[in-house]
Amino acid sequence: MLTTLHIENYALIRESDIAFGRGFVVITGETGAGKSILLGALGLLLGQRADAAVLADKGKKCVVEARFDIEGLGLQPLFDEADVDYDDTLILRRPRAAPSPTTHPSSCPSSSSWVPG
Repeated sequence: MLTTLHIENYALIRESDIAFGRGFVVITGETGAGKSILLGALGLLLGQRADAAVLADKGKKCVVEARFDIEGLGLQPLFDEADVDYDDTLILRRPRAAPSPTTHPSSCPSSSSWVPG
């Protein structure tokens, strides 16, 4: 389950921290509220290619970081196979200066194709 989302320098967002409550299942809002921006940031985190146009400030990196509660999902063998330390909280971080397929699961650089999902 997604528990927190941190976004820096993405689209219209300079910096934002969002905490999602247990059982959170939907994002709603009026037209122009930013739903697509949040989903775009999550997509970037999960491996979608970025375009330099998404940078709010071209002189700074874009950073998207999410924390997921993965306790009880049986993912430890996947972590062991990839030689990544396992914890019940998975932290995915994707710093972006330009398009790149690298994601940092639990602070370990890794191909975004490794990201469980």
